[in-house]
Amino acid sequence: MTEMHNNNVEKYDLQEKVILVTGAGDGIGKEAALTFAKAGATVILLGRTVSKLESVYDAIVAAGGAEPAIVPLDMKGATYSHYEGMCATIIEQFGRLDGLLHNASLLGVLSPFEHIDHGNWHDLMQVNVTAQFLMTQALMPALKKAKHASIVFTSSGVGRKGRAFWGPYAVSKFATEGLVQVMADEYEGSSIRINAINPGATRTAMRARAYPAEDRNKLKTPEDLMPTYLYLMSDASLDVNGQSLNAQ
Repeated sequence: MTEMHNNNVEKYDLQEKVILVTGAGDGIGKEAALTFAKAGATVILLGRTVSKLESVYDAIVAAGGAEPAIVPLDMKGATYSHYEGMCATIIEQFGRLDGLLHNASLLGVLSPFEHIDHGNWHDLMQVNVTAQFLMTQALMPALKKAKHASIVFTSSGVGRKGRAFWGPYAVSKFATEGLVQVMADEYEGSSIRINAINPGATRTAMRARAYPAEDRNKLKTPEDLMPTYLYLMSDASLDVNGQSLNAQ
C-alpha cells in the first residue's frame, strides 16, 4: 500500500497517449477525462448516459483538447463480444491503447448481511468485477501495442478492511485488489503495469448516497485527487506495478 502526494500536476505529460476512462460522464471519471485531455491525451469516454458523455466531450473540445471518442455502454449488460469489438475499433482508429482507467462502479444498497438482495449482489459483482475483468482481457491486444501501457483499477478502504453493512461493495473491492496483484505479478517486466487507486472520501454523488448526512463541503473534490491519477497514467510511474495508492 503506497501513499502518493504530489500537487504539481503540470509535470505529468500525457501527450500522444490514448486513454480509456470508464464512468466518464460524472464524478471522478469525468474529472479524470478532463484532466487527461488537458495533459495532452486523446480520451475515450465510456459510460451509460450519452448526454453526460457528450457534455464531457464538449468541455474537452471547448478547452482545446484532442477530440475524444464516445463509447455508450452499460457494463451491467455488456458481453465479451462488445469489448472485443471495442478493442478492434480502438486499434483501427488509434493504433493502440496507452491507458485504461477502471473508474465505473456500483455502490449498491448498504444493508445487513442477512438482508443482502441477491439481484443487487449479482449486478454489483457484474459491474465492479466481472465486466472489468472481461473488458481488460479483451483490450489486451490494444494495450500490448503501446510502448508503455498503464491499467488503473479503483479500490476502496473497505476493499482492504471489511466494514459492517458494506457487503457486496466491499467484497467487490477486495476482488479488485486481488485482480491487481495477480495481473501485476503476471505482467511484471512487461510493457504493461497494473495498479489501483483508493480515492478516499470524495465529493461525489456515490459518496452522498452512502453518507447522506455528511457535510460535503468538508470532502476533497475529484479535482483534488488528480495528481495521483496523472502520475499513474504518465511515464513518471513506469516502475510502479502492483501498488494500491491512496489519492488522499
